[in-house]
Amino acid sequence: MDRENSPARSDSSPENETPHEVGWRFDNSYARLPELLYSRATALRFPGPRLIRLNSSLADDLGLDFRGMDETSLARIFSGQELPPGAEPIAQAYAGHQFGGFTMLGDGRALLLGEQLARDGRRFDIQLKGSGPTPYSRRGDGLAALGPMLREYIISEAMHGLGIPTTRSLAVVTTGAPVYRERTLRGAVLTRVAASHIRVGTFQFVAARRDESALRQLADYTIARHFPEIEQAGLPVEAKYLEFFNEVCRRQARLVSRWQMVGFVHGVMNTDNVSLAGETIDYGPCAFMDSYHAHTVFSSIDEQGRYSYGNQPAIAQWNLARFAESLIPLLAAQPEAAVEIAKESLHQFAADYQEEWLAGMRAKLGLTTPREGDRELVSLLLEWMQDSAVDFTNTFDDLSTRGEFVASPYHDSRFQGWLTSWRKRIGLEQRVFEEAQAMMRQVNPALIPRNHRVEEALAAAESDDLRPFNELLVALRLPFERTESLARFREPGPAGACYRTFCGT
Repeated sequence: MDRENSPARSDSSPENETPHEVGWRFDNSYARLPELLYSRATALRFPGPRLIRLNSSLADDLGLDFRGMDETSLARIFSGQELPPGAEPIAQAYAGHQFGGFTMLGDGRALLLGEQLARDGRRFDIQLKGSGPTPYSRRGDGLAALGPMLREYIISEAMHGLGIPTTRSLAVVTTGAPVYRERTLRGAVLTRVAASHIRVGTFQFVAARRDESALRQLADYTIARHFPEIEQAGLPVEAKYLEFFNEVCRRQARLVSRWQMVGFVHGVMNTDNVSLAGETIDYGPCAFMDSYHAHTVFSSIDEQGRYSYGNQPAIAQWNLARFAESLIPLLAAQPEAAVEIAKESLHQFAADYQEEWLAGMRAKLGLTTPREGDRELVSLLLEWMQDSAVDFTNTFDDLSTRGEFVASPYHDSRFQGWLTSWRKRIGLEQRVFEEAQAMMRQVNPALIPRNHRVEEALAAAESDDLRPFNELLVALRLPFERTESLARFREPGPAGACYRTFCGT
């Protein structure tokens, strides 16, 4: 088992602190919504849960201190064998368009224990993933395997290190029970922490049930929890729900543009994987690009490239259109009027995304003031990168750190012409080149979760060797560090390797 650096114990106690020394402060506000949104459920009994990883820094953020607990007790809590005080486990209901097809879904292998109230008053869902079957399992076993759970831990922590909104992982335990897939695997449970698990698919589920009262209650709850400024604005009812939709669109525009800035391919942008809190959620067949190509796909089942890197903005807009459809009864008294209102907001999403994307690309190139021609400058670079099959992350890192660009692949005349244009563009900002590069180093990561390193860490962990996993985590939490000790984590995988991921989480 690996506990990270233990957090310092706080001497101050928030009001309403429970007497439990760990600091659990559960509320269960979601369970006070209409019962069609969830089902009561409990974790499966496991023969021998064992703690593999505990995220102590995240625990401290949540106001939790586990130092007084032994590993056996921790394993029992994080496998669902014992409940923290105040927890009321439920499985949440939701629907979703999966690769374009609509399905009624729900937490088929996850339990929401409740909402932990942190010291600063923020509310976080605490969810067990892989804890056994629920009423929504649809003949599935409700279990998860160790490799995919550790994968979610790695990638979610990497995203956090990059400053991209994300769910996070508090703990991973093995269950002592096998999981049967193509082969027999070790069972595991991951404890996921999220601002909430309210999704586009949550609203789709209620809309499909044609329960307008429940839909309105869900919308009001989501606004109060994630968009209190809308409630405080005192808008007319229909305007309130429109602003709710608009703010969800704005958050998605920001989120997806930030994925594009680091070459992240989510891989399964179904509507049930769109968090209304604006966080990245569900790290199944995701990965980061090595060589740049707009059509990059990693998921083994995405044969048509629906969720490719370059298609992510369009899919985000498609998903938001499905969200708009679920809100039609709230946007206007007449459905036709509601549809027209939603269409206008969806058009605005495209404009907002383009603005976010171009601003992000300007920062990656050391530019601070918008000028005509910036989009073309970015596009020419990306076209060269794709045609030359150069590494996405390392190219921007080289632009941030190098003084000369003469070696391969930068001796290319096409790149040299672009380089001249870029230097001239920086000069228009009345800053020297080195100043622009200093700014670039703050936004262009040197380290991402290289796919071959992730696979090495997971393979070693299957044999109870957590050293590669721990070393990789340390590196990924310092994505903008450029020290020699971290250099090996910057290297791309073997040239020409075809990397495939699977929906295992």
